[in-house]
Amino acid sequence: MASETLKGLTADTLADRAYRAIRDAVTTGELRPGQKVTERGLAERLSVSPTPVREAIRRLEQDGLLERTGPRTVQVVAFGDAAIQDLAEVEVALRGMVARFAARHASPAQLDHLDAILDEADDLLIVIKQRQRTGQEVSRHLDRLLDAMQRFNEVVESCAHNPVLVRLLGQTRVFSARERRARLLERIGRNDRFGLDRYGSHRALVRALRAGDSATAESLVIDDVRGGLGDLLAAPTTPVSVTRS
Repeated sequence: MASETLKGLTADTLADRAYRAIRDAVTTGELRPGQKVTERGLAERLSVSPTPVREAIRRLEQDGLLERTGPRTVQVVAFGDAAIQDLAEVEVALRGMVARFAARHASPAQLDHLDAILDEADDLLIVIKQRQRTGQEVSRHLDRLLDAMQRFNEVVESCAHNPVLVRLLGQTRVFSARERRARLLERIGRNDRFGLDRYGSHRALVRALRAGDSATAESLVIDDVRGGLGDLLAAPTTPVSVTRS
């Protein structure tokens, strides 16, 4: 787990950051199932005092990711399929709620920003498909497309104007942003059509947000997120020839 300086923040924020950092290490396999770690060791790796780490560990025990083996030691629990599916359902529901709130509170400027991001994504996708057809390198354009989609999701979250909901979503995502991108790039490397057209439903989402149609917005996001997580959790697709660097 990369060391990360967390000093100068409030106690609550330190605990939140420690929670996310340790959780990412568990879900990405950096901390392996069965591996034992100490509160002090984790605190040193995160450059914080043991107090926020202790709070993070308590929450991770409740999540079923860590189990106590001694007064100051814990062990990584095997992250089974059932637990992953439970976590995925929570993320799906929270993302749907974000869309519902966004339909109620999004400003015209925010909605215009969402459309502008999708215009950028459309242009990038055209270039990617053209380069794929001619066997040219596409990694830089893929990174830009994934950056655009991440910005789109962040703007939707800001449209909700509900920081508590967004905070809960951040704590319950199945994959960290880094792990999600790694999985997407792996799948695209095996199948050049994987996921690149999925964001097409985002135009319908923006229309629902503009209309203030919270039910449709929530439904669109739930369907999209459930499908996207299902694809990322599934076994990789059969490899095909794609030029990447």
